[in-house]
Amino acid sequence: MLVLILAAAVKTPAQTDEESLVRRSLAHEVQAATDSLHPMRYLLRKSSPRLTTTKEICETKDGAVARLLAINDKPLSSADEQHEQARLDSLLNDPGRQRHRKQSEQEDTARALKVLRALPAAFVYQYAGTGEGPTGKVEKFTFKPNPKFDPPDLETQALSEMAGEIWIDAARERVVRLEGRLLQDVDFGWGILGRLYKGGWIEIEQSEIADGDHQWRIVHFKMGMSARVVFKTKVFDTTEDESRFVPVPVGLGYQQAVELLRSGGGPGNTSSSAESVHSK
Repeated sequence: MLVLILAAAVKTPAQTDEESLVRRSLAHEVQAATDSLHPMRYLLRKSSPRLTTTKEICETKDGAVARLLAINDKPLSSADEQHEQARLDSLLNDPGRQRHRKQSEQEDTARALKVLRALPAAFVYQYAGTGEGPTGKVEKFTFKPNPKFDPPDLETQALSEMAGEIWIDAARERVVRLEGRLLQDVDFGWGILGRLYKGGWIEIEQSEIADGDHQWRIVHFKMGMSARVVFKTKVFDTTEDESRFVPVPVGLGYQQAVELLRSGGGPGNTSSSAESVHSK
């Protein structure tokens, strides 16, 4: 698989240096998505028009474990804290729930990989100059649908009607920002079960979370989409921000993670883990 990915990234005579940079960077994103990342403990703030939650996440060999810390940017009430502790107790007593969580994570990763692998062929990229990004100088590209692209599955269907902009850290050959918007409605499920409506948009930002450690994570995700699901219209308006990453031991089990989250300290407290990202 890696050979195929790298072969797709090699510059052909018809490609400019800028186009070749895009393809190499996208190939690196696919490779990074399939590599094993060092497990982390971090904060996740998720907001929508109705609710904002802050959770502490701990990644384990059994899947991620979360502890709710705040609702609408306020600490949990006594009742909410009791409910959260009861939820964690239930999780400890029912390993099947965590197995289901890990399976869902694996399915999400598989869907994301389908989209990542389709990006080089799905769009026509055009160089749009330089700019400043989170990591310094970036090269900007606009993209629009490639008329020759034939989406192979439902996950990539929306790409055929999407345009936007992608920013690349040329020194590291990694994508630091992607903005996309739907130009037309997109049907999925044979056009009866669902449709994404024109005008929907997404923003994704990622960065290296520890200088020199070559581990990148998505740190910001924002989406504004409306869709018909079966016979109901739903609006997906959400923002997710991840921060304060701290490495945890490789091989950590989910039961250990629950106790770690209960122990306090929180992400960003480097004394909670002396292990470096490279201790694999």
